[in-house]
Amino acid sequence: MEQTVEQKLKALYELQTLHTKIDKIRQIRGELPMEVADLEDEVAGLETRIQKFKAELDETDDAIVTRKNMIKESQNLIKKYDTQLKEVKNNREYDALTKEVEIQSLEIQVCEKKIREHGFEIASKTEIYEKALADLESRKGDLEIKKGELQTITAETEKDELALSKKSEKAEAGIEERLLVAYRRLRGNAVNGLAVVTIDRDSCSGCFNQIPPQRQLDIRQRKKIIVCEHCGRILVDEALTLESVSA
Repeated sequence: MEQTVEQKLKALYELQTLHTKIDKIRQIRGELPMEVADLEDEVAGLETRIQKFKAELDETDDAIVTRKNMIKESQNLIKKYDTQLKEVKNNREYDALTKEVEIQSLEIQVCEKKIREHGFEIASKTEIYEKALADLESRKGDLEIKKGELQTITAETEKDELALSKKSEKAEAGIEERLLVAYRRLRGNAVNGLAVVTIDRDSCSGCFNQIPPQRQLDIRQRKKIIVCEHCGRILVDEALTLESVSA
């Protein structure tokens, strides 16, 4: 059976009312889901950064151990060459051994210099590493708080939102596809999600532009679907909204 224009307008207004209630529930949650997601990303980023710093610190520690072993090796060689120097039989052997001692002494100096550099590097990176650890703990705390807030609000509103969503699906089933497509487009383009609005003080309550008296009369007669000339929203008269509420 073909719906009258009045029935179509009532169905659209009912759908808008349900969607507005759902919007208000989601506004209560506000930006919490986004804040939780951002904090989760930040925590993951800090954990990756900390792992990188830890690997670099371990690598530097290994480099120090390697240099210390090289120093021991050079010291042992120097002791060996010093013993051999006491037993040399000619200048050529003496010069060769003396040269080897100098080379190992230089090797020790290089290793000691590298160890000092690594020490400064560890001190600098440790400071950054410890700050990152503190930041991570702080962000994890913030995340747990935000998750708790979100879970509480979701638990409080989930049942109502689900019930309203089911009602809106049922309401959509009673609206012809052409009107439903137009409604969804208007709702998607509107910042406040309002596709169906009333006349308030001779103006569109969606964009607040004045509606001429003759157009207001046409809207009250409910003979055709009329949209605001300025914002394109579907206009309904106040009496229809009261009838929808009482129904």
